[in-house]
Amino acid sequence: MSTTTTASPNEAKLWGGGKSPFNLEYGKVMMWYFLMSDAFTFGAFLISYGTVRFSTNGWPNSNEVFRSFPFAPEGVHAPLVFVSIMTFILIVSSVTMVLAVHAGHNMDKKGVVRNMILTIIGGIAFLSCQAWEWNHLFHEGAWWGSNPFLNADGTASSTNFTNFFFTITGFHGFHVFSGVVINIIMLIMTLLDKFEQRGHYLMIEKAGLYWHFVDLVWVFVFTIFYLL
Repeated sequence: MSTTTTASPNEAKLWGGGKSPFNLEYGKVMMWYFLMSDAFTFGAFLISYGTVRFSTNGWPNSNEVFRSFPFAPEGVHAPLVFVSIMTFILIVSSVTMVLAVHAGHNMDKKGVVRNMILTIIGGIAFLSCQAWEWNHLFHEGAWWGSNPFLNADGTASSTNFTNFFFTITGFHGFHVFSGVVINIIMLIMTLLDKFEQRGHYLMIEKAGLYWHFVDLVWVFVFTIFYLL
């Protein structure tokens, strides 16, 4: 009795003619490798920030630095409210991406289109919020090499605070921008029936992995930079 397993046509197409011993598609594995290497980069940034932050006697109070809100009346003090809204927007966009991937598994083109549009809107909304925050801080005198904020104890602060802030949030913002571009490309390919012709929506799933990674990194940035 033969025990040879024959791959289905779709599996043969995905694995290059044979069954993957780990049941993982090649492109997805490569995406995981990329995300792992990117995680090391973000980890290096955050570890460097933590090392400098907790080896310094004085540091600005984040509740005082990030207290502004768009269109808020003069004198309103809303610490971390705006960045919390930014975080909520990004988390919701991760949920819509999950729904897009799920729709792709079910070969539901309309569901993929609808949820990809919502994910793209969420990414653009996050980037718009970050642009406002950067612009606001810039007009307060904050930039690379310039820090107008005093330490929590009232002493003068070094530029380490602003240097780390703009570098880390800028690096993450670039990833969000890249993710939005990738999602737009995926949306266009969906509208052109490229995935229907292939018989699967694996590219949506790969884009989803990247988007979830970007969202997860922001949770770490928000916790370590804004809350600690």
